[in-house]
Amino acid sequence: MKGYKKYYTNKIAWYIATLIIAVVLNFVLPRLMPGDPVSAIAARSVAGMTDSTAIQKVYEDYAEKFSINEPMTTQFFSFVKNAAKGDFGVSFSQYPRTVSDIIESSVWWTVCLQLPAILVGWILGNLLGAVAAYRKGIFDKGILPLFLFFSNVPAFGMAIVLLFVFAVNLGWFPTSGGYGFELIPNVSFTFFKSIFYHYQLPFWSIVLITIGGQAIGMRSMSIYELNADYVKYSRFLGIKDRKITKYVFRNAMLPQITGLAMSIGTMIGGALVAEIIFSYPGLGTTILNAIKGRDYPLISACTLIITIMVLLANLLVEILYGVIDPRIKASQQD
Repeated sequence: MKGYKKYYTNKIAWYIATLIIAVVLNFVLPRLMPGDPVSAIAARSVAGMTDSTAIQKVYEDYAEKFSINEPMTTQFFSFVKNAAKGDFGVSFSQYPRTVSDIIESSVWWTVCLQLPAILVGWILGNLLGAVAAYRKGIFDKGILPLFLFFSNVPAFGMAIVLLFVFAVNLGWFPTSGGYGFELIPNVSFTFFKSIFYHYQLPFWSIVLITIGGQAIGMRSMSIYELNADYVKYSRFLGIKDRKITKYVFRNAMLPQITGLAMSIGTMIGGALVAEIIFSYPGLGTTILNAIKGRDYPLISACTLIITIMVLLANLLVEILYGVIDPRIKASQQD
């Protein structure tokens, strides 16, 4: 347990340090954008007014309400204090709606789209890589290169291709949205059927570009393990291939678990692009609208939540890796 304790302590410490840096960047970078979003809100409130003094007073009231007239350090510590309680303030672009309410309505769309898509792509990619290494033939010469080609297509490119082929040309799936625009969210077969159809293209646009990279990694590791001395010796002893491959693919899977952590981190960006292209009601579309409206609180909250999601996913994979690979404990005890 001593080796595991040291391993987990080091990992958690690094992730906490990363989170602190991310919080600072999430607060500072959006506020470096040019423009004054408060003036837009004030302009809507003073439409038709001609008294310059009253107009200036309205602007000052909004500036005080959003605390933009305070020093940056004071704003930062207020942001951290409120964020710890789940309060990210009021949205500039959707005033007077709160940021928490906006995120609450979009974050689960992103989680339910990205997490299953990344996991399915990872599983299918590893299965394809293992079969290509063991069976070879059409799996190694035909199917694997095809998915390797897909993996090199940018996320937005795959999303546009699927949108053009299956939505615009064939008309099999909707072109945008998370459900039919004519529907009101409710618990019914019609509503869930609409969600299912709108889910397909964003989901598969992420899965298809995930499979190839995972497959090539699993194939390389499997070939290395299949040619290892312990495999040759086991076959010489007459041990059945079924039992040998059980250990071969288990050993080959260890680097792929690290690959899962990396894919979660890198695929977040691609998935958000897919959401924007399909106008999917997740964090991607929310961030795009926030940037257009120079909505500092909403941008900071969205990027912070995405950062926390990535860090937690990577930390869980690191913990899983430590449990699966006994060499972790041994290396920490040396």
